[in-house]
Amino acid sequence: MIQSIRYWFESRAFGVCTWWGDRLGIKTTRIRMYFIYLSFFTFGSPIIFYFIMAFILEHKSTFRSIIGKKRPSVWDL
Repeated sequence: MIQSIRYWFESRAFGVCTWWGDRLGIKTTRIRMYFIYLSFFTFGSPIIFYFIMAFILEHKSTFRSIIGKKRPSVWDL
């Protein structure tokens, strides 16, 4: 039971830290630790950044389809 809850939190709630770890080549646990320390020192303001990143990562396929869509030009009529 506890393992399934832990797995769910690690796969869903910590997706932002895992993504940053993969991109930067840093251990995910170290990023989580720095995020927690930064949240204590700045009174929780990085949490807003975390939620924005989580939203973008959750919907990145939608953003890619909107941004990557080639719009026809006026001259292609």
